[in-house]
Amino acid sequence: MSSIKTPSFLIASVPIIVLIILLILNVKIYGEDATYGSNQIALIIATAIATVIGIRLGFSWNQLEKGIIKSIKSGLPATLILLLIGALAGTWMISGIVPTMIYYGLEMIHPSVFLVTACIVSAIVAVATGSSWSTIATVGLALIGVGEALGFHLPMVAGAIISGAYFGDKMSPLSDTTNLAPAMAGTDLFTHIRYMSLTTVPSILLTLIIFLILGFSMDTTSNADSVSNIMETITDNFYVSPVLLLVPVALIVLIVKKVNAVPALFIATLLGAFTAVVFQPGIINHIAGEGNTYLMASYKASVDAMFGEVSILEQGNTMEKLLKTRGMAGMMNTIWLIICAMAFGGVMEACGLLQRITKSIVKLVKSTGSLIATTAGTCIFFNATASDQYLAIVVPGKMFSDTYKDRGLAPENLSRTLEDSGTVTSVLFPWNTCGAAQSSILQVATGDYWVYCFFNLISPIMTIVFGYLNIKIMKVKVD
Repeated sequence: MSSIKTPSFLIASVPIIVLIILLILNVKIYGEDATYGSNQIALIIATAIATVIGIRLGFSWNQLEKGIIKSIKSGLPATLILLLIGALAGTWMISGIVPTMIYYGLEMIHPSVFLVTACIVSAIVAVATGSSWSTIATVGLALIGVGEALGFHLPMVAGAIISGAYFGDKMSPLSDTTNLAPAMAGTDLFTHIRYMSLTTVPSILLTLIIFLILGFSMDTTSNADSVSNIMETITDNFYVSPVLLLVPVALIVLIVKKVNAVPALFIATLLGAFTAVVFQPGIINHIAGEGNTYLMASYKASVDAMFGEVSILEQGNTMEKLLKTRGMAGMMNTIWLIICAMAFGGVMEACGLLQRITKSIVKLVKSTGSLIATTAGTCIFFNATASDQYLAIVVPGKMFSDTYKDRGLAPENLSRTLEDSGTVTSVLFPWNTCGAAQSSILQVATGDYWVYCFFNLISPIMTIVFGYLNIKIMKVKVD
């Protein structure tokens, strides 16, 4: 077996440089359609280049293939959840659950405070469930519909939803990343949450202020007729009742009870189908078409909603898009993107290219502020290159753990930085599992909404500022 060589920093950076160039080129040529194939090809080309470099360094194809398979395997839970979210969105639409949420949202939320309300509601649900994905796939879907009806710029609405959802995810003891970060750093969960609140609360307060200013600066008075028409369209086509909201409540209860996301979402999908059969016979017959018994129509409409595109209104209707879902099939492009991204991250890690780059970064550390800034930058780097939120927490956590100890810094400094930068920035990259998923769920391109994800942008800056200004930097207690 040939000896393994260590790549130079420049060689290790080649696949990333090529990827960045191709992604920029794709945006220039394909615009918002870049994630529908061209970005996947860019990731495959970058993966091929990394593979060639790995082989020249002495790695065998079998070793690199195992790295790719391991990485893709780690992303499989996300793909299962995405498929179920597609199915859930379908049955929740035909059952009237999402239209009911939109209807009451339009009735209760004043346009000037809509963005702040969307952020707060998303935060509350995410704290309760511990999941940004479940929050965005449920209340997020309804809020994006309300925002569209009120005439808001949809990327702005998506930014408010995502900001709130990721705040709640960070602060919830039920969140997997909130448990993972202290485990990597060597501290306990509630110490981590208390210490993290020092940077997270100011970040969300700044976010709410920005959304409040944006909300009051927008003129939505001209949309009164549009809102009235949408509410009338919903009541004309659906049975609307608070009873339908018991299904989302049931999903939240399941997640709070720590039921795994996959079975919880599947149960919620079936409950949506059952609700459609009981409360929306007109919709069932409309989707299934004529010539079926109600039993057969119920089965066909439910299955159609789970796997494929379903439109409640006729094509050409101005509100058709609002009451339309794509089912599991609508998630396949996102899954394709995730698989390509995980393949790239897998081969980059398997042949040591990511490790070589981060090793060079660590050498730049001088002060406590630069250590925290370097940790945050490394987390963002892994979100951009390994395309996985968990790797962006685990790898930097392992890398910097001893460095924090050597400098007499308490482990909660590291765990806070991992969450402030690793958890929240994952959704800002269209080829990251989180960015790809939320873009697909909300039907807003990552390249459009990221600039409005104020909480996600402020959080890493806040933790770096705290580091350089030496604010609340906990030292190791010496007995």
